[in-house]
Amino acid sequence: MNKFKYYFILLITTITLFSCTKDPEVFVPVPAREFAVQYATDIADIEEYLKTYYIEDVNPDVVTKISKIPTGGNQSSIWTYLNSATFPKLISRDVLRNGITYKLYYVVLREGTGVSPTSTDAVLTAYRGEYLSRTKVAEVNTLGATFFEEVISTLQFLELPTLQVKWGEVFPEFKTGTYASNPDGTISYSNFGAGILFFPSGLGYYAQGNNSIPAYAPLVFSIKLYEINRLDADKDGIFNYLEDLDGDKYMTNYSNPLIYPTPLSDAIRYADDTDRDGIPNFQDTDDDGDGVSTRTEITGPNGVLFPFDAIPSCDGNTTDPARKKRHLVKCN
Repeated sequence: MNKFKYYFILLITTITLFSCTKDPEVFVPVPAREFAVQYATDIADIEEYLKTYYIEDVNPDVVTKISKIPTGGNQSSIWTYLNSATFPKLISRDVLRNGITYKLYYVVLREGTGVSPTSTDAVLTAYRGEYLSRTKVAEVNTLGATFFEEVISTLQFLELPTLQVKWGEVFPEFKTGTYASNPDGTISYSNFGAGILFFPSGLGYYAQGNNSIPAYAPLVFSIKLYEINRLDADKDGIFNYLEDLDGDKYMTNYSNPLIYPTPLSDAIRYADDTDRDGIPNFQDTDDDGDGVSTRTEITGPNGVLFPFDAIPSCDGNTTDPARKKRHLVKCN
């Protein structure tokens, strides 16, 4: 008991010393906010932003600039594009994460004319990023947007699954365009998908922030999708996009209980998981769970991988109209 009292007093003394110090090098950890509580704040701020800001020029080929509607101004807010029949369109999609369902808003300025990435591909994109925050001016709490980064000419593909900001939850809604090389060595892009993405902090940097971005800041990205690079995450010889069984362009590994603590229906959890082992096919080296790797099953006698459309089905038929290929449907 005496030992307990000693450690209790020591703990209180330590906390007092740390909380009173002004030394900037001393770090006092603060528990992260509850996701649901923070999301309520984020979505309120995002929707206020959508209703009080406007797009200065909706031309998808120019740098997108968003400004606050001045007092008495008659500009059309971003909110007026909600579910519009024509472009620009403000749309939302639900994203399950952290035990709650986030509403992720995005504006489509132009869909694009090429192909869409899946959530597991890499993208070549130009973008401008801002974060939302509130400041108090003359006793008025004002919502504003602060610029933090812009990339206009990019040579690097960004792999959507590795990004902390969940771009993969919305980039599949856009398509690539066309491009051509210029005599000076530059490339001109046209007809590409372009839009604006609005992320609650739970789909962004949340409690840790990032460089100049404060913690719990909703994010706004203006993006242009130039090109995509198909990936093969499990190196089984089949590109990820070909392992999208339900064809919705979104593939998710739901096995982490910290990110997905709520029980999910089988239709969601196993949407892209042939053998229902909790690992989606694009990350599973043995898709059908028969103990033989997918790569081995699609390798011919000559040691060369079968083209996707020539992969034998369970009965060896390569022209199976149902495309019941061995790696897609459990054969035993």
